[in-house]
Amino acid sequence: MSSIFSVAERPDFAASEKGRLLFAGNTDFLKGVVAMDGLPPADRLEFCFAGRSNVGKSSLINALTGRKALARTSNTPGRTQEINFFTMGEEHFLVDVPGYGFANAPVAVVGKWQRLLKNYLSGRQSLRRVFLLIDSRHGPKSVDHEIMQLLNSSAVPFQVVLTKCDKLKKGELEKVTEKTINDISKHPAAYPILVQTSAAKGEGLEVLRAIIAAIV
Repeated sequence: MSSIFSVAERPDFAASEKGRLLFAGNTDFLKGVVAMDGLPPADRLEFCFAGRSNVGKSSLINALTGRKALARTSNTPGRTQEINFFTMGEEHFLVDVPGYGFANAPVAVVGKWQRLLKNYLSGRQSLRRVFLLIDSRHGPKSVDHEIMQLLNSSAVPFQVVLTKCDKLKKGELEKVTEKTINDISKHPAAYPILVQTSAAKGEGLEVLRAIIAAIV
């Protein structure tokens, strides 16, 4: 395992409270964007969640915000086909971007929103960090590394979040965590702390809230 990279530890009280307060406020859907000219003004700090289709992105957003239906969940990969902006009070945007890697839609439609995703990730000045979600049952795939390379070349910092960690036994989780860290340590834009989460069990939510509160 890389000596620089590590797994996020539980935050201290002050950091945890800062994260709790950030997510305890109102988080409301603002708009869904289907083209770059539809983006809201970049007048507030924002962070986004990205990941392969069906990685559990919507479930994690709902768990973080304590809102069961804030982000739409679906068993059909590729349900999110636009960039969804949510306001967090008056100062922040939470952004849910389209899943990549697989989609149950026509090729032309898939191509359109994949281009939108890449344009957003590489050219949004107010974007502070991309939280790159990876299914702990599968680890990083080639399409994940494509997105990492895009973020490397755009100098956009990203932090890997393992999802669905409750689905693995402790030994299995340790192995996939080590492999993931070894993989992402090759990417210069990668933040060196990996977060393990389970939206279903509430695991890692306190950690992730504190991390987000610290960067925005």
